[in-house]
Amino acid sequence: MLLDKFHYIVVEGPIGVGKTSLARLLSQHFSAQPLLENPNSNPFLPMFYQDIPRYALSTQLFFLFHRVNQLQGLAQLDMFNRLTIADFILDKDPLFARLTLNDDEFRLYHEIYQKLQPQSPRPDLVIYLQASVETLVERVRRRGQEYERNIPENYLARLAEGYSRFFHHYEMAPLLIVNSDNLNFVDEPGDFDLLLERIAHMRGGREFFSLGT
Repeated sequence: MLLDKFHYIVVEGPIGVGKTSLARLLSQHFSAQPLLENPNSNPFLPMFYQDIPRYALSTQLFFLFHRVNQLQGLAQLDMFNRLTIADFILDKDPLFARLTLNDDEFRLYHEIYQKLQPQSPRPDLVIYLQASVETLVERVRRRGQEYERNIPENYLARLAEGYSRFFHHYEMAPLLIVNSDNLNFVDEPGDFDLLLERIAHMRGGREFFSLGT
């Protein structure tokens, strides 16, 4: 049983990769406690995609405060009796900040980040979803959020590269790296079953999963 092995799972990856959809699906399948971001609650986000330099700091700080509040609530959950599945880790927050903030803004952000960073449980497993930039663009367009139509393709490319660098060095928890270009966990039950099987048989600190592996 998955609860015997994991109590806290995180699904991560760049915008459009499908991390929230997979986190919801896993939560439903295992009757787990979902811990999900709500980007639509950020009032600066639509303006950010129209003018990134102008709204980067306000957008980033809003997300930082929101994520910290969620993780403080996580510490109060009964994680030893119920599986919790999240669609973010706070450790990746500076990744977005470094891509969009100038040096002075980043120094201010990082000082706030260090003071706010809560003592949250370490994940038992992180599922990192990868996809090509072309796939990310197609998925973002398909889900039809009005404000996301303004996301520059080069921003998605830089974000995907940033995630790749981040998880290349990530050692805080066991990591399952999933190439999701040819996987559809929501609409293809067979793909989801393959992922569940791979999760159940996780043995090492870092493993890879794609169709045919």
